[in-house]
Amino acid sequence: MKMKTVASIFLLNLAIADLCFVITLPLWAAYTAMHYEWPFGSFLCKLASGAITLNLYTSVLLLTCLSIDRYRAIVHPMKSRIRRTMMFAKITCIAIWILACLASLPTYIFRRVILIKEENLTVCAFYYKSNDTQNVLIGMGITKNVLGFFIPFLIILTSYIFIGKTLKSTFQRQKGKTRNDDILKMIVAIVLVFFFCWLPHQVFTFVDILIQLGHIKSCVVEDVVDSAMPITICIAYFNSCLNPFLYGFFWQELPKTLPATS
Repeated sequence: MKMKTVASIFLLNLAIADLCFVITLPLWAAYTAMHYEWPFGSFLCKLASGAITLNLYTSVLLLTCLSIDRYRAIVHPMKSRIRRTMMFAKITCIAIWILACLASLPTYIFRRVILIKEENLTVCAFYYKSNDTQNVLIGMGITKNVLGFFIPFLIILTSYIFIGKTLKSTFQRQKGKTRNDDILKMIVAIVLVFFFCWLPHQVFTFVDILIQLGHIKSCVVEDVVDSAMPITICIAYFNSCLNPFLYGFFWQELPKTLPATS
């Protein structure tokens, strides 16, 4: 893959992040098929769990950087050329991976194989050794909500609002309305897909935080959260499946309208 643009650097790292997650899917498929019996040992438990958290942060942060890069390239094409360099993109990606690894570190530390004697079941889960450990896990949930969703979504939404306004003003001076309308629809689709794929998981993560803090003590709510969390995770990571199609189409069509962007 030839790295000709800043966007291609971000997309390559996004693909690597998704690949790291996809490699662990056979383990989770087997885990589910065996009714949540984990036979793969502690190392793979930590590795597979950490890969999920790592993919969460790298994917979301890379998508945020892609949005910022598109904003700078389209809204400020001349001013941004000085700073939108390949080296700057590579340094940004390294910083994202470091930040994602730090955010994932508690998962590698506290996730382990646990034997539930009452049910004679070996699971891969977080181990609550003390209240301090529980506080760390609550902090992880808050970090996931804030760093992994709310802040990135606000940045992505704001970036594409300004991009949409710039493209709309450009379209008014050009012909080819059908193609231009398609691009505006794609911009809306990118934002909506990100929001609706991640919202359920983030909402249930927030509810789980309230349960851990003792603000919600209903057993029914706890059962709903425990049952729905795996489903919301699947919905969230479905966004990774849609990303190549959405961004691939967007950047294929965009140069036809704005040749100066890269």
